[in-house]
Amino acid sequence: MRKLAFTQAPPLAAPKIVTAARIHALDAAGSAPEAFLVIGDRIRHVGAVEACRAASAEVSALVPELIDLGDATVVPGFIDAHAHPLMLGQMMSWVDCGPDRAGSIPEIVDLLRRAAESLPEGRPIRGYGYEQRNLAERRHPTRFELDEVATDREVYLMNASGHGGVVNSYTFELYGVTRDTPNPKGGEFFRDEHGELTGELSDAACNVLTGLEGVKIGHHGPNFHLADEPEEHRRQLAAAQENFLAGGVTTIGDAQVSRREFDMYLRLAESGDLKVRVSMYLLSHLLDEAVEMGLHGQFGNEHLSFAGIKFYSDGTLGGWTAYFPDGYVGDPCRTGQLYHEPGEYTELIKRAHRVGLQTATHSQSPTALEMVIGAIEAALAERPDPDARHRIEHCGLPTPEQIERMANAGIYPVNQPQHHYNWGEGVEQAIGTPGERFNPLGEFERAGVPVTISSDAPVADPRPMEAVQAAVSRVTRRGTQLGPDDLAVSLDTALRAHTISAARALGREDDLGSIEAGKRADFAVLDRDPYETEAASLASIRVTSTWVGGERVFAR
Repeated sequence: MRKLAFTQAPPLAAPKIVTAARIHALDAAGSAPEAFLVIGDRIRHVGAVEACRAASAEVSALVPELIDLGDATVVPGFIDAHAHPLMLGQMMSWVDCGPDRAGSIPEIVDLLRRAAESLPEGRPIRGYGYEQRNLAERRHPTRFELDEVATDREVYLMNASGHGGVVNSYTFELYGVTRDTPNPKGGEFFRDEHGELTGELSDAACNVLTGLEGVKIGHHGPNFHLADEPEEHRRQLAAAQENFLAGGVTTIGDAQVSRREFDMYLRLAESGDLKVRVSMYLLSHLLDEAVEMGLHGQFGNEHLSFAGIKFYSDGTLGGWTAYFPDGYVGDPCRTGQLYHEPGEYTELIKRAHRVGLQTATHSQSPTALEMVIGAIEAALAERPDPDARHRIEHCGLPTPEQIERMANAGIYPVNQPQHHYNWGEGVEQAIGTPGERFNPLGEFERAGVPVTISSDAPVADPRPMEAVQAAVSRVTRRGTQLGPDDLAVSLDTALRAHTISAARALGREDDLGSIEAGKRADFAVLDRDPYETEAASLASIRVTSTWVGGERVFAR
């Protein structure tokens, strides 16, 4: 796999020696050093304080600054290998209708109605975060219920899965959607038994909301970032960045980059306001353009880089659009969808692989995963590469046989334990007992498949310690133990899954992911030691400060 070629920043400031009560380097040896030396934006030495002083004197005449973080725990900066920052920033200004705010449809309607009262006339009303199986009614709201919020402006309530939601009648009228409007390829306008629109829409049907033609990408996968003015998008991205930093996240893999997101990152970088490191995965409708422009591997600088191409194979478990050809146990009339015909998808993966591009494919159901794994196997048979690191995003329900094939093909699944934490019971209701295996991280580890965890923000908050707790405990928000204990992983594995393993998934392990000499000085400071904390309390560990390139960029 090609690696990013970065230049080392000159040591403009005095060297720093960082020490704390506990430092977990998360290197191969599992070191717990006393301190580490930072010169410029890199770590130059790891070990005892006096050894760091001696190492500093060898390369700098400046007296090093001692940064004693006291009774705190230092870990490498968390790496969120799969997230959607612009979407997170946009939704931070929406109405939170999640389980902590609303447990029923009337409560959601009340939240949205109160928000509407404070908005200028005609301004769309947007909410997010509901999961229908967590509501008292155990169903989606309808457009008629959202009509109680407003009939003179758009109302859009996004599902917690991010793959659709519900709109009011006005929204359908505005965009000309009627009971006779055909479903777009890769999406659905849901209808009741009489053929009337219910208000629910999913995946590519959301294109009626996203606006710009450049992100209406049809069967290549959905794009849910609604259009705003460029300066507003820039503000949203900056706000999202602060949210990640508050969770100790120093590097993000943006798993859904269209021209819109790319432009916003460039604007933030040009103004000097990009604090986190971002690896971008372009959506698959841009594959031909990437190949034609010669983007045949990773490139960029230490803050903004191109990593690969993002594909979709099916929908989401949370929204019941993942592909189960025999129907859902919870609704046999629903099957979900595949975004590509298997032969077409295989050719796309081969096209990317031939020029050395890493692929990252959203895939959840066993049938969809079979298409993805088979395509990667075919690409590797055509051009062997033992370090291609093709990724499967979410990878919720692989069979044991598929996991073995993933190990043989060197495939990196990128999972989100907060998904099973937030709605694991809903997956069981949707597909039955097999749902207990949702996110089988323990099975991955035993098979030799890399374990990588991320947030999928804004589907879940970018709070790595909550993800770590979910990976270690398999206990949901409602207190349900999801599946047997052997589907969980150890604390050490979970922390590495959000740091050094995530760096490998991005192709950046030479630069990031652990506290070692030569790497970027990215680290998070915690108020407690995870290794001395009960599993049920890991999510309550607070990040007190976050450092990128040896500079403190967040403090609580």
